[in-house]
Amino acid sequence: MNEKKLFCYFCGSQEKEVTYLIEGDDAYICDYCVEKANLVINENNSKKNKPTFELKSPQEIKTYLDTHIIGQDLAKKIVSVAVYNHFKRIVHSTDSDDVKLEKSNILLVGSTGTGKTLLARTLSNYLNVPFAIADATVLTEAGYVGEDVENILVRLYQAADYDVKKAEMGIIYVDEIDKIAKKTANASITRDVSGEGVQQSLLKILEGTEAHIPPQGGRKHPEQPLVQINTSNILFICGGAFQNLDKIISTRINQNKIGFTNDNKKNKKLKSSLQPEDLVKFGFIPELIGRLPVMGALDYLTKDALLSILTDPKNSLVKQYKKLFMLEGVKLDFTEKALLSIVDIAEKRKTGARALRSVMEKVMLDIMYEIPSNKNIKSCTITEKTILDGAKPIINKLKKSA
Repeated sequence: MNEKKLFCYFCGSQEKEVTYLIEGDDAYICDYCVEKANLVINENNSKKNKPTFELKSPQEIKTYLDTHIIGQDLAKKIVSVAVYNHFKRIVHSTDSDDVKLEKSNILLVGSTGTGKTLLARTLSNYLNVPFAIADATVLTEAGYVGEDVENILVRLYQAADYDVKKAEMGIIYVDEIDKIAKKTANASITRDVSGEGVQQSLLKILEGTEAHIPPQGGRKHPEQPLVQINTSNILFICGGAFQNLDKIISTRINQNKIGFTNDNKKNKKLKSSLQPEDLVKFGFIPELIGRLPVMGALDYLTKDALLSILTDPKNSLVKQYKKLFMLEGVKLDFTEKALLSIVDIAEKRKTGARALRSVMEKVMLDIMYEIPSNKNIKSCTITEKTILDGAKPIINKLKKSA
């Protein structure tokens, strides 16, 4: 009696030609066809989960940034290209290709108030993706007093309205990243839980991992439900002032001090001279620098730049205050000398664009306190004396009807 020959009903391969056959209802399928079917299912599922947002070109991204951020052209160009490549990598992640595109996490180096945070926030607004800011100074290794590194993902998850898929496409800006540099280059018996320890904890998150986070933040505990987030497609932008980095660079290139000074020409020289090895000497482990492949340095803000920031961008301070006064039915103006005085005071404070807001808040406090109670004011002009001496602004009142 002839033995019945078994074969795969999908590809026709006989039992002896395959590793094994799986028996079904009056049919068989081989291991090869199972594997192939699994690949087709996974690819179809990936296509369903494929992002639907519109991919913006580097030129489109930079043009949008130009309307909100004054100057910093090189940094904006670097970031625009990196962001485009990052999201292009996500959009085409299902393509069958042997070449794997790596993440383009970004490191921004520049003095306080030069626009690092604004750059990251403006990007997220334009791309319409969730955005979160984390302060590196409060981070510690898991198990130590402070905030777990994974808590930065909690902020993004919350910013995405607790939607995991949205969060996995978001942007996280890690501020004050320079503050987690190793405390010393020498070995120590005391564990550096807020320096090198945090850097080590950041590695997997920056590169891409399956993280498990408590939805409401805080420390994990055994009975707490956790949310799983894949960080592979989250863009991390890290920024810091990196004080004294200039000394490290100047030592390497054997030149006089260059860096984050008031001399913009020296700053530009720093940008062209900055190398990963300088950041390692500053106190960063090589593995972390390797996960921040895109580096951009921001210029020191000159008086001209501060004046432009004060008046030109779409959401400039002057335009914001004019809008607030318009809502009260009052036309607000600033004399040219008043604007220059604001810039002079801000420039002396050495805190970049942040100083502009603090100066304006102080100057405008009394005026904004009084205006809502006076319904007969037509216009208000801020003068140089208002800024420097605290003099009253020029007020024009509505004419009384006869």
